[in-house]
Amino acid sequence: MNKLFVFTLSVFLFSFCSEEKKTDEAKKFLLPVLGEKKLTDTKGTDTIYHSVGAFKLINQYRDTVSEKNIENKIYVADFFFATCQSICPQMSTQLIRVQNEFKNDNDFLILSHTVNPAHDTAEVLNMYAGKYQAIKNKWHFLTGSKKTIYNLAKDDYLVNALEDDGTPEGFLHSELFLLIDKAKRIRGMYDGTDSVQVNKLIADIKLLKTEK
Repeated sequence: MNKLFVFTLSVFLFSFCSEEKKTDEAKKFLLPVLGEKKLTDTKGTDTIYHSVGAFKLINQYRDTVSEKNIENKIYVADFFFATCQSICPQMSTQLIRVQNEFKNDNDFLILSHTVNPAHDTAEVLNMYAGKYQAIKNKWHFLTGSKKTIYNLAKDDYLVNALEDDGTPEGFLHSELFLLIDKAKRIRGMYDGTDSVQVNKLIADIKLLKTEK
């Protein structure tokens, strides 16, 4: 058999298999999976995706909220603090829209994490939640140890959350809303101060709900 033909056929088959693998991946995920990916073996037959790990925090009702509460649920996570006068009010207002869009959906939650837990007690968060019409057991405002929350932001949600005395309000945190799927993987990041981006978030939540 002609060597050139064999080489060309090999290239074609390799390309076909590669494209088929990409097509299978596209069929598997309607939205990208964000974060570091690791292969389970040297053959690269399976992939481990970055996911949100175990945590335990307290919400505005002093109820414990952990990874068990988000089991098999789609949710949106963000970071804020109650005395913030810059981007937090915009973000919380946008989250009212998200909450109301899925208020009758028992498989959807919102988790808002304070970056100022020393001030934002359960009582403070309860007042803040009331201001933004948070529905009980739908929208959780979470507090806990500063180390736990900051590490959760950096290591699990891949966003910034830190104390910075150089800023007027004393804290820095991301303006991003994180879309998390039922397997606790990050499927999207959206500017929580931008209504167009939040429109996309709402659309992507609906799309994610159709993913098998």
